[in-house]
Amino acid sequence: MKYIIVLGDGMADEPIASLGNKTLLQAVDTPYMDMLAQKGRNGLLETVPSGYHPGSEIANLSVLGYDLDEVFEGRGSLEAASMGIDIEENEIAMRCNLVCIENNLLKNHSAGHISNEESWELIRYLQKNLGGDDVNFFPGVSYRHLLKMKEGSKFIKCIPPHDVPGTPFRDILIKAEKPEGLRTADRLNNLIFKSQEILQNHPVNQKRIAEGKDPANSIWPWSPGNKPRMKSLSELYGIKNGVVISAVDLIRGIGIYAGLKPINVEGATGLYTTNYEGKADTALEALKTNDFVFLHVEASDEAGHEGDIELKMKTIEYLDRRLLKRIIEGAPSLGEPLTIGLLPDHPTPCRLRTHTAMPVPFVIYKPGTTGDEVKNFDEISANKGIYGTLSKDMFIKEFFKQL
Repeated sequence: MKYIIVLGDGMADEPIASLGNKTLLQAVDTPYMDMLAQKGRNGLLETVPSGYHPGSEIANLSVLGYDLDEVFEGRGSLEAASMGIDIEENEIAMRCNLVCIENNLLKNHSAGHISNEESWELIRYLQKNLGGDDVNFFPGVSYRHLLKMKEGSKFIKCIPPHDVPGTPFRDILIKAEKPEGLRTADRLNNLIFKSQEILQNHPVNQKRIAEGKDPANSIWPWSPGNKPRMKSLSELYGIKNGVVISAVDLIRGIGIYAGLKPINVEGATGLYTTNYEGKADTALEALKTNDFVFLHVEASDEAGHEGDIELKMKTIEYLDRRLLKRIIEGAPSLGEPLTIGLLPDHPTPCRLRTHTAMPVPFVIYKPGTTGDEVKNFDEISANKGIYGTLSKDMFIKEFFKQL
């Protein structure tokens, strides 16, 4: 048996009045998702345990069955693994967004989805002017970068910038959660203000402003942690080997700690422009020599953060017609049965433009098993699924269960 999880990041949503009070998954024609729902077994999955923020790092670790209390050490440390950056015992790692501040408000979390070329130039400039001692900056993808701090404390409260568009940035600066976090919080807030001073007039930003684009005029560090300690999926569930396919460092980092080999796909962007066909073909090729593929598509989440209903519907349609269809039609070429799991990690409602902790729909299709009464893949239909509502490692154990 071969196994693949196709995860549409943030794909779930809430009923929308302009769509006749349907969710986007209900409103979009998704014949291949619905085919899996009809042939497979459905349910809802709680991916955000009580007390945790509904971030993609939390939700994706939960999908893979990890106990968050045991393994979670922040988003930055996971992304560092994808970037090939080691975290020393005396260091914390943090995601470091390039954001746009306008009229003292956090306009957006992505500096208008700045390009790699532009952002790398800005991160190198920040490293030259602000890094080198206790703090160092490392370039990632688009607006997503990494900051490491020596002797830093993870006991600080940081606000994810995608949660608070339009908020006065001074109201959401970093705060200490414990006394030992005071020095770290002060140091990071100082870096935020210094970054605004030196980025404001950088040629990259002046050019972006002249072109009518949002400047990347501030850093925003968040999600601190030390180096995590995780068992591999092979140790936990007995799979021989596996790969992770994603354009996002966070997911690739989770995969690395889970014992999965990351595979790059040319043209994978993390946006609706991503190479859906290339991801599907790469997954099928990987399944010829691997037991398991974790295939992650970021596009719906980004559209949800933009509050763009039409774009999010397009990303769902693309995942169905351009990726899922290709995997389903290519499965017979593997020569072995293919178990397919399909789900989002969390909702990213367009109305809210941020993540929520509501359970997400899922389907597990195993050749040779009988389906349930569900006919469509969406948040409402999944309530009728045979699995009911699962939590913790119940989904992944069911997914890998042998017939």
